[in-house]
Amino acid sequence: MQSASEQWFDEAYYQRFYFDKKTSVIDVEHSKRLGAFVCSYLAYLRVPVARVLDIGCGIGLWREAVEQHFPGVSYHGVEFSEYLCERYQWERGSVVDYRSAEPFDLVICQGVLPYLSASDLKLALDNLGRLSRGGLYVEAVSREDYDRGVIDEDLTDSRLFRHRAELYRRGLQSHFNELGGGVWLSHASEVPMFELECKQG
Repeated sequence: MQSASEQWFDEAYYQRFYFDKKTSVIDVEHSKRLGAFVCSYLAYLRVPVARVLDIGCGIGLWREAVEQHFPGVSYHGVEFSEYLCERYQWERGSVVDYRSAEPFDLVICQGVLPYLSASDLKLALDNLGRLSRGGLYVEAVSREDYDRGVIDEDLTDSRLFRHRAELYRRGLQSHFNELGGGVWLSHASEVPMFELECKQG
């Protein structure tokens, strides 16, 4: 099977999953709490954050939290959807092959990876390793989440791939140490960590 087509992410998709209150999967309060958690945790660890990449940024839910927790930060939104790029003026790109002349201090990749085929997912995970020199936040549903009944299948896009969690972890561990809660720290980071603070990749 192929990764998601760019035609999927049109105005109707965002109306269904974002803007229509009856069918939206967006919980603004949850997004604020999540942003506060990730940013506060990285600040606690003393990960310097001046440049942030939100890849697959959607409607830009992370922007406020990032700017609140890291004053003066440079926030850069990249989005696959042509519709959202026109609406919000994001840069158009894909997590699979997006390039930057300089790595970012924090990369956010929320809800994007399950739309990728296994071969594109491998490329994307390697690319995340190139794009971050500090923190990474990843949110991706796995096959195990479906098996355990954690996913509300009435709300969740039925076209998502059901990759095993181990596939995500294996791809990320070659570049990052897992900190928990979806937060990862790049092997390139010079932030000292105690042994029990992270799972070594």
